[in-house]
Amino acid sequence: MSGEALALYVHWPFCVSKCPYCDFNSHVRAGIDQEQWREALLADLRHEARLLPNRRLTSIFFGGGTPSLMDPGTAEAIIVAATAHWAPAVDIEITLEANPNSVEANRFADLSRAGVNRLSLGLQSFDDKALRFLGRAHSASEGFRALEIAQRNFRRVSFDLIYALPEDTEASWSAMLAQALSLGTKHLSLYQLTIEPGTRFASMDAKNELGPLDSDSAAALYELTDAMTSEAHMPAYEISNYARRGHESRHNLTYWRYGDYAGVGPGAHGRRLGMRTVRHRKPENFLSAIARNRHGIGEEAQLSPTEAADEALVMGLRLREGVDVDSIASRFALGSIVDWNRVERLAGSGHLKLDGTRIALTSAGRLLLDHILGDIAAVQLAPRPLTIAAAAG
Repeated sequence: MSGEALALYVHWPFCVSKCPYCDFNSHVRAGIDQEQWREALLADLRHEARLLPNRRLTSIFFGGGTPSLMDPGTAEAIIVAATAHWAPAVDIEITLEANPNSVEANRFADLSRAGVNRLSLGLQSFDDKALRFLGRAHSASEGFRALEIAQRNFRRVSFDLIYALPEDTEASWSAMLAQALSLGTKHLSLYQLTIEPGTRFASMDAKNELGPLDSDSAAALYELTDAMTSEAHMPAYEISNYARRGHESRHNLTYWRYGDYAGVGPGAHGRRLGMRTVRHRKPENFLSAIARNRHGIGEEAQLSPTEAADEALVMGLRLREGVDVDSIASRFALGSIVDWNRVERLAGSGHLKLDGTRIALTSAGRLLLDHILGDIAAVQLAPRPLTIAAAAG
C-alpha cells in the first residue's frame, strides 16, 4: 500500500441554526469547547493513521455542519497532523466549507494562513426572499461580500446555489445562473431542492404547506443549467458539479472514482482497506467514544465484493466520464456487474453512451440516474473464480 493515494474527510458538526432542507449531521449548541474538539479530532485522526501507514495524502476536506465556525488554529492543527501522518501530494487540495456570515468571513484570511487553499462557500441564492425561505442566516449582500473576501484569500473558490425552489421559473433561474457564471469562480455546485426525510421541509410538504416545483419544471431547469454551463465552458463533470477543465474538486473525485478515504469527526463516513466506517453522529456520543476507545467509530463493516462493485458503479455513473465496468468487475473479482442487454437498450434510447466497456450517462440519462442504475445493475453479481493467470496478473 506504500504511496497509494488517500483522501481525508473531517466533519465539524456544529451550525448556528438548522436549515429546513438539511439532512446532514449538524447540531446547534450554545457553546463549543474548541480545545476539547481539537484534541478529539486529532485523536480520531491518529487512529486512522495507524491503520493506513505510508499513504500519499492527496486532499483534505473540512465539511459539516459549518467548518468556518471552527477555530482556524484547529484547522491548522489537523492539517499539520495529517501531513505528518501521511506524505502530502505536491498539489494537495485542502478545502473548507464556509457560510457567508460576516463573522465567518472575517476568519477567511486566518484559515488561508492555516493551510486551507480551497474554499467552498454556501451562498445558496442571490435573492433575499429565497434565502429566507431556505432558512439561511445571511443576506444576499453578505454573500457577495463574503465571495469577494474569499477570492482575495484563496487560490481556488467554489460556491453552492440551490434551485428548483417553488417559485423558480426558467427566466428567474437563468438570470441567477448567468450572474453566478460571471463572478469569476471556476467551480460551481448547483443543487436542485430535494425534500429529504426528517427535515422541516418534509414535515411542511406532508401538510401541503410547501408546494415544491413539479418534476417536469425541475427537469427543464436542469436542462437549462446544462446548456448554460456548457456554453460558459464550465460543463458538468458530475450530476451537480460544474467546473472549468482542471478545476474539478479532487477530493470529491476520489469518492466518485471509488478511492480510499479516511473519515474523522462526528457522523463522518470513511472507506478504507475494503471497510466501511461510520463515526458516532451525536457530538456528545462521539466525545464519549474518543475517551473510551481513542476513536469515534460507531460502525465498521467489511464490504463484500458485490457491495463494493455496486457502490463503485453507483458513484462512477455520477461522473460525466462514466465508468469502465469491466475494470470494476476485475477489481473485485466478479463476473459482469451489469446486464449488457439493458445497457445496449439504454444506449439505443439515448440515455447511455458506450465506448467499449466504458459506459456514461447522456444528458437525458442524467435526469433518470436512479432508474437507470436500478435497471442495469438488476442482476445477481456472482464472484468470478480467480484463475492462476488472473491471480498472477
